[in-house]
Amino acid sequence: MEKLTISPSPHVHSGDSVRRNMLGVCLALVPALVAALWFFGVDALVVILTSIAACVGFEYLIQKFILKVQPTITDGSAIVTGLILAFNLPSNLPLWIVVLGALFAIGVCKLTFGGLGQNIVNPAIGGRVFLLMSFPAQMTSWPKPSVVDAYTGATPLGLLKEGVKSGKSVSEIIDLPSTSDLLLGFCGGSLGEVMALCLIAGFIVMLIMKVITWHIPVAVIGSMFLFEGIFYLANPDRFADPVFTILTGGALLGAIFMATDYVTSPMTPLGMIIYGCGIGILTVLIRNFGAYPEGMSFAILLMNLVTPVINRYCKPKRFGEVVK
Repeated sequence: MEKLTISPSPHVHSGDSVRRNMLGVCLALVPALVAALWFFGVDALVVILTSIAACVGFEYLIQKFILKVQPTITDGSAIVTGLILAFNLPSNLPLWIVVLGALFAIGVCKLTFGGLGQNIVNPAIGGRVFLLMSFPAQMTSWPKPSVVDAYTGATPLGLLKEGVKSGKSVSEIIDLPSTSDLLLGFCGGSLGEVMALCLIAGFIVMLIMKVITWHIPVAVIGSMFLFEGIFYLANPDRFADPVFTILTGGALLGAIFMATDYVTSPMTPLGMIIYGCGIGILTVLIRNFGAYPEGMSFAILLMNLVTPVINRYCKPKRFGEVVK
């Protein structure tokens, strides 16, 4: 006699899995990875491998010996966390600081809340912000790509902020890179932000593989462009043009690879757009009026915390009704 199996939805599976989606993110990050290795050399490789190994190692050790649950390192999420965390770091960062960032990302931001699917903030962003707060000098000493004559220097956003603070107009700050420099990576910055074209290529890859949808990246970049455009039109001597804004710092890296984290972003298209616009507006405000030249990580972290509220008020329409 055959048994009737009753189970909760979903009953039709799309073939998606955590491992497949993590693999898709890793493939989309390959262009930026190649660019990082090309521009920063062996130092970049060491930082990336250290970050990945530390994230995977801490996840295994904490789950195995502290939480005493089956380790989940085979799903690939720890690898993605390590890779994205490394992309937010300078290539000359001491390795012990990289390891501390990985411990905070995995141990505090992820496993403290129950592991993948239950964390309230993106672990890589949590690790990056922790390091920035704890080691500001090391985290803001940006090496320039080896193809540039100078070895270290400020990021384009740092140059802009310091120049404006000193009383110069934007047009008078002569060291600002051109649009082509930003697209091709001829500027200082973290491993994952120096070549905008590679990040855009990764965005296209993830759309083709259906790892993400367009809603969050387009909302983030679009709101940054429009909001910065308003400031620029009001005072072009004080504020940068919107194209410079979206090509500098972690704008593309954050919008494409960090804000789109499944666990900490809204579930509905409307919620994603609200969430993305919030990130874009907060980033522009922090960059222009905050103490730090960059604001993407802080903006994503803040909107991660708002995601439950967005999900609550952006529920999809229910079909059918309960018969009493």
